[in-house]
Amino acid sequence: MEAGVILVAAGEGRRFGSPKAFLDLEGRPLIERAAAPFASFRDRVLVLRREDLPRARLPGWKLVAGGPRRRDSVENGLRALDPLTATVLVHDAARPLAPEALVARVLEAALRHPAVVPGVPVVDTVKRVRGGVVVETLDRASLVAVQTPQAFRTDLLRRALLADPSDATDEAALVEGLGEPVVTVPGDPRAMKVTTPEDLDLLRALLRPCGKGR
Repeated sequence: MEAGVILVAAGEGRRFGSPKAFLDLEGRPLIERAAAPFASFRDRVLVLRREDLPRARLPGWKLVAGGPRRRDSVENGLRALDPLTATVLVHDAARPLAPEALVARVLEAALRHPAVVPGVPVVDTVKRVRGGVVVETLDRASLVAVQTPQAFRTDLLRRALLADPSDATDEAALVEGLGEPVVTVPGDPRAMKVTTPEDLDLLRALLRPCGKGR
């Protein structure tokens, strides 16, 4: 399938303590590792903070400045896509070890469904808390932790962004707001997100036994 990808790397990294796009991960910056499984894509857009654009060294990628919110960055990336790109994957640069098999699984499902997200089962007991007091224990059998890349028909994603001006932690939430179905496929533990310095240490530990990167 001819598909495009938007790699989102325009965040300020507030929970991490600094922007993450160019953090070193065993000799390679995060964005380089995050971009690797999309090397065969024809239409590739990298969204960065404006001040980071001169630092990017990813041949074949269109470089676009991000916006103040995640949704603004994704919209900027969509504008840079080829108008003929019918399906787009949106991936967080903060998930630098997402394997090619995961990308292929999402793409395969996107042949049949207009919106696809990868998810991994929730293994911990999850409780809803209000004011520091547990008010409900949720059934984890029906819960998944959603990852990226997420795939959408490009026109559907544009419509979802136009319909809801608010921000969202992922684009699937905006598509859900339209009443459109979002299908899940099995995710991959290696596609974990770097949110804190401890997460980066975990990824380094994953890479070190093999002695090299991807």
